[in-house]
Amino acid sequence: MSNVQETQVRLISDFLFLILFFMLIGVWLVMWIGLHVAGGLIHLLLIVAVISLVLHLVRGRSAA
Repeated sequence: MSNVQETQVRLISDFLFLILFFMLIGVWLVMWIGLHVAGGLIHLLLIVAVISLVLHLVRGRSAA
């Protein structure tokens, strides 16, 4: 393999590595943001569940 061909192969492999790197960073960023939103929603659901439990206990069995 000539020196020019080796340089071209190295450039292509470096370019592919950079594409893979930025794709993985992008996926990581999307998942990080998504999990933060999902974590907030889970906490919101827990608050709603606790409030409904407290209301159920305060109203007693007659309201059920």
